[in-house]
Amino acid sequence: MNVDFPTIMVIAVFCTGLIWGVDALLWAPKRRQQLASATAGDAPVSTQQIGEQQPAIREPILVEYSRSLFPVILVVLILRSFIVEPFRIPSGSMMPTLLVGDFILVNKFDYGIRLPVINTKIINIGEPKRGDVVVFRYPNDPSTDYIKRVIGLPGDRISYYNKKVFVNGKELTQQEQSIYEGVGSGIGESGSHLINENVFGVKHHILLNDDRPTLNGDYVVPAHHYFVMGDNRDNSNDSRFWGFVPEENLVGKAFMVWMNWDTANNGISWHRIGDSIR
Repeated sequence: MNVDFPTIMVIAVFCTGLIWGVDALLWAPKRRQQLASATAGDAPVSTQQIGEQQPAIREPILVEYSRSLFPVILVVLILRSFIVEPFRIPSGSMMPTLLVGDFILVNKFDYGIRLPVINTKIINIGEPKRGDVVVFRYPNDPSTDYIKRVIGLPGDRISYYNKKVFVNGKELTQQEQSIYEGVGSGIGESGSHLINENVFGVKHHILLNDDRPTLNGDYVVPAHHYFVMGDNRDNSNDSRFWGFVPEENLVGKAFMVWMNWDTANNGISWHRIGDSIR
């Protein structure tokens, strides 16, 4: 089940802020007035008398929690919505760049500032470039986040034949490095060819497997859309199969692995902590 955290946090911010605000405007002044009345005058006030009025004077527990949680939830919402958001990689479609169990950070403002929940862009800062690793809402199920590499920009003609990519008629250069040796959950990719691919200056590794069939085809990227592919070319559900990513589905640009946890590889892979994504 997918949990819509932005919606939950927006609701939490609204509810805690509303409770805190109503208390500050209406209930708190009455409590202060009651406390002042209980302690006013020359006659001494017994502890028992004050204790009898405490239920009315004491701050309600709901208000106390709302006052404490509101700024915390607000800060988290601002960070996740406008600055950086964490994600976890559940599959091997971006191997060898990203491994199963990688926890990554995604820049939320490189492609513009969007309002949470409704995802409306309010400030246009930049657009994806060829070679960027992007997180986006899967067009066929927007409740699911995908991560792939941008290969085609609006207006580009993309061709994929015999495991080679052509952008506007220009072949992306590929240079074999070695035979890949997978670990942990990615051990099934062992034996694939580790290839260094150059996407117009963005050099990165991909995997190609001779034993798996390829899907050939030509694609013209519509306006305000992007053509994306997984680095694990023969084991990736990407634009070759379901089409293009609308601009409004973009979530952000992945830029760092902050942890990797793969139970099939003895837990934490310490050497991946802090790796940049390119």
